[in-house]
Amino acid sequence: MKLDRRAQVPCRRIAVQALLTIPLLVACGSSNNVRLNLPPTVEKSTVGPGDVFLMDVVGEKELPREYMVASDGSVDLPYLHTVTVAGLEPQEIARLVRKLLMEKQILTDPSVVVQVKEYNSRRVMILGQVAKPGTFPYTAGLTLIQAISQAGGLTGIANVDRVNLTRRTASGSRTVVIAISSIMEGRSPDIPLQSGDRIFVHERLF
Repeated sequence: MKLDRRAQVPCRRIAVQALLTIPLLVACGSSNNVRLNLPPTVEKSTVGPGDVFLMDVVGEKELPREYMVASDGSVDLPYLHTVTVAGLEPQEIARLVRKLLMEKQILTDPSVVVQVKEYNSRRVMILGQVAKPGTFPYTAGLTLIQAISQAGGLTGIANVDRVNLTRRTASGSRTVVIAISSIMEGRSPDIPLQSGDRIFVHERLF
């Protein structure tokens, strides 16, 4: 007996324990997220408030090594007092400290090495229909599905075919609408995030 190809394919119940607090019915024919007009991720190593870095001044073993960036983007350093470092790469901090040490005639030709220990300023925001909305730590390689899991998973009324992802760009910001149902079903790859991304999960309409 031949199957009628015109017959509609019934909607399937998707159970993804890592994401959903209860099973959700996903509408058939969801987008496969094949082409997303989303800027590529950019990994930055600049420091910000709350970040912790290690600094070594060669030959100065008595100096502290660990420093935390204050909420105003500054850090208190021996001999130099308050120095603004927010937005700088580790090597830029090292060059700045070396320059200031020589300008103040504290050291003649210092060698400074800076290494970031903790990036506490890197965050992603997840709002809407998730169990625990808020901001969460960003780590390299974090994906959209992993971020939703960090937020406790989706609520029972989450719309898995309408999730907004907003990313900052050099010219402003860009928002795309993603059907995460296709990711959960394995029809589309997961989407890598970057620090500063904002996610909003819409409510499902009944």
